[in-house]
Amino acid sequence: MAFEVQEGGFTLNLGGRTILRHAPETPVLFIGRGDASIAMHHGHFDIEDYVIERVALRHAEIRGDKVYLSTSPASPAVLALRIDGNETDAAIAFEALDPAINRIWIRVVAEPGEHVWGGGEQLSYFDMAGRRFPLWTSEPGVGRDKSTLITWQADRRSNSGGDYYRTNYPQPTYVSSRRYALHVETTAWSAFDFRREGFHEIEVWDVPARIELWARPHFSDLVMALSDRFGKQPPLPEWVYDGAIIGLKDGENSFDRLEKYGDAGVAVSGLWCEDWAGLRETSFGRRLFWDWQYNAARYPDLPKRIAALAARGIRFLAYVNPYLCVDGSLYPEAEKAGYFAKKLESDETYLVDFGEFDCGVVDFTNPEASQWFAEHVIARNMLDLGIMGWMADFGEYLPTDIRLASGKEATLAHNEWPVLWAEVNARAVASRGKTGDAIFFMRAGYSGVQRYCPLLWAGDQSVDFSRHDGIGTVICAALSSGLVGNAFHHSDVGGYTSLFDNVRTPELLMRWAEMAAFTPVMRGHEGNRPLQNLQIDQDPEVLAHFARMTRIYVHLAPYLRMLSREAAETGLPVQRPLFLHFEDDARTYGIQTAYLYGPDLLVAPVIEADRSDWTAYLPAGAEWVHVWSGKRHAGGQDVTVPAPFGEPPVFYRADSAHADLFERIASVR
Repeated sequence: MAFEVQEGGFTLNLGGRTILRHAPETPVLFIGRGDASIAMHHGHFDIEDYVIERVALRHAEIRGDKVYLSTSPASPAVLALRIDGNETDAAIAFEALDPAINRIWIRVVAEPGEHVWGGGEQLSYFDMAGRRFPLWTSEPGVGRDKSTLITWQADRRSNSGGDYYRTNYPQPTYVSSRRYALHVETTAWSAFDFRREGFHEIEVWDVPARIELWARPHFSDLVMALSDRFGKQPPLPEWVYDGAIIGLKDGENSFDRLEKYGDAGVAVSGLWCEDWAGLRETSFGRRLFWDWQYNAARYPDLPKRIAALAARGIRFLAYVNPYLCVDGSLYPEAEKAGYFAKKLESDETYLVDFGEFDCGVVDFTNPEASQWFAEHVIARNMLDLGIMGWMADFGEYLPTDIRLASGKEATLAHNEWPVLWAEVNARAVASRGKTGDAIFFMRAGYSGVQRYCPLLWAGDQSVDFSRHDGIGTVICAALSSGLVGNAFHHSDVGGYTSLFDNVRTPELLMRWAEMAAFTPVMRGHEGNRPLQNLQIDQDPEVLAHFARMTRIYVHLAPYLRMLSREAAETGLPVQRPLFLHFEDDARTYGIQTAYLYGPDLLVAPVIEADRSDWTAYLPAGAEWVHVWSGKRHAGGQDVTVPAPFGEPPVFYRADSAHADLFERIASVR
């Protein structure tokens, strides 16, 4: 790190890169005051800010080990910075000298043509250059494209249409093509604005604790540094490699349907029944009964069923979220103990409307409530029953007009909530000695979720090929989240959200299964409207195709096992952007429709309807072999290949140590 002082200004260089350049005429920092209005509707937030004041801090004065900033030489300092670091790492700590400050804007040096990636789990744009991204955990929305009919319908019906930047898992961290990474340590609402040619602007609705910076010679080194910072996941459980997790929510009939999968040759590692606690019918579709204990009417003799599956090497998975419905049996227990968050002006329990049913918010800032949920709900009601995995859903719904036991403002606790939720799940798993064996998966996240959550999933995609909410968005989600320390990612095969007569097709299910075979975990889902949507076991062709894809997944288990161990040791994700291993090929910087599966496999899933061929870019610096034909291609060019069902565009490096394994993919039947 080089910190150079000039007349009235300073420059911060890291690893030979200029990060900050402050002068009176081009200030780095702006401070101000704002008055935000935040309203939530079923996990969707309307957020507006009235900026009362924004002023530039033009004057910088160095005193001791701090930089004092003010509007002019004659004005008192209102903000102090302390900059520490070494040649490659730096931290800028912030100290507000004026308590009225609740907005800050920071300008970071940008270069023409620079690419930026990260931002947590982004679904629409992997390269964030040229756009602004608010960072606030929420429902992503339906369609997520204001120009489409489905988003218009969702907005008109329930304000749930979403937009390109909305995500369950935001994170104020980005990686630059200039080979540095930046993280803002804050839980406040923030935004990354990459629309200016000369600077990136970071906006925070609070004074952040610090900004952290890393400079490295290679992108892979940056990913490993971020993984060291946020925490690593354990390797995938051994049982996962045995096949797909079959998602069924059909009560006791789920076990009979599972046999149909097995008879069709599907390789099965688990049965996931999210309806284990019961169902309720709503206008959105079938919803779960949010009282986290097994429903004996829907699943009679469930403990025996789970044990019988385990004897066959098949794990049983369930579902849980951090809320309790008022008409369930756990609610009175938590209410009596004072475990729920309260209304602002009274000791009355705050209830959230989740769409035709109300729930209490278990207050995870209360250590006793957090421990109760981990031990009584997850450990006893799930793990002790033999459940070895679950969807740990939600986490993004914390209202901002709520009172927490810690006294922390809900606007500052909102983004942090998914991390607290992940910690509760991880604590329960650890309490039974099952870390690395039992697995839970989450869609919501924020900075630090990496150290607790062993597996992400991409959330509730629409059951279609749409640009901003369909099958292709899960590639973008895996790549962006992987860069900031999340090694394992997967999605619902076939998508989830079916609204306004938008239903699954056999084509979509088969294309999704093809992609899922080349991800860390294959898992199905019946969706929010199971009766209106095609299920895998309802179409013989779809079922046979799915069975073969699961066998390909199992065939690749030795390679995936190696990648899993590598992820636990280094933090490198299983699904990687092409530039992570081909950083000298600038063409790879903007690609978000293909990924490297480890260093040696290139996967370019078919993510458009009615296609029988597909074009993929093969990075320069390697010779590539098409898995299905065996044909070799030089890197540095676009290649169009046939893509019939069952032959997704996949290529491997000709010089790979795993070439024999990859060559045999085509022979898997």
